[in-house]
Amino acid sequence: MRKKIVAGNWKMNLNTDQGISLVNDLIKEKIDLKYNQTVIICPPFTHIGSLKMLLDNNEGSKIQLGAQNISDKASGAYTGEISGEMLKHLDTRYVIVGHSERREIYNESNEMVQKKVDAVLSSKMTPIFCCGEPLKVREVENQNDYVQQQIEEGLFHLNGETMSSLIIAYEPIWAIGTGRTASAAQAEEMHAFIRSILEKKWGSEIAEDVTILYGGSVKPDNAQELFSQDNVDGGLIGGAALDANSFIDIIKALA
Repeated sequence: MRKKIVAGNWKMNLNTDQGISLVNDLIKEKIDLKYNQTVIICPPFTHIGSLKMLLDNNEGSKIQLGAQNISDKASGAYTGEISGEMLKHLDTRYVIVGHSERREIYNESNEMVQKKVDAVLSSKMTPIFCCGEPLKVREVENQNDYVQQQIEEGLFHLNGETMSSLIIAYEPIWAIGTGRTASAAQAEEMHAFIRSILEKKWGSEIAEDVTILYGGSVKPDNAQELFSQDNVDGGLIGGAALDANSFIDIIKALA
């Protein structure tokens, strides 16, 4: 049975004290997670050390740490970069790779995303591989080809065993931070298509093991409908992850 996951991507928001306060609120809620359910928070790099200590002191919280980015280099004279070893040392278990904002704003190519996937894996962490189309691609109904190319160029070099441990997050770029959301049917259609790509490359057993998250203006009032779709295994949450009550409601929608 594949994992059901809610991951919060804080992006460049909250200072360390605010982040600690938010996580304390999540811990106090004592959310009852099933054996196959996971909650991940991906704060700014500056917060990870403090949140590690907080979570270490609250082992029963079941919240796991992720990061928002990683360098494709292992070490060296790369000012401003963060290596996989640095993240792993802080008990970071997951790393978001290929987020639309990294692709769109910082011009990260599919080739660069592939290198970052490898950097995450070489440090024994799990990539959350993001893919998704901009509005102009959706308007001409070319989203399938667009997403397939991202997956082929970012992941097709991996073997099946490695692939089965990855997380994919489909994020229609036109529905991120815009208030627009793909309908549950649109999300399910794309997630099913993504799983079909995985099946053709690695077989049905691997395809069924891969967790595919939806990321695009998920909120408490639409989370349950989205998560109830056969191929939607949870969400990569942006703005709603910055409010403890909203994030908790979304987590509860996994049930």
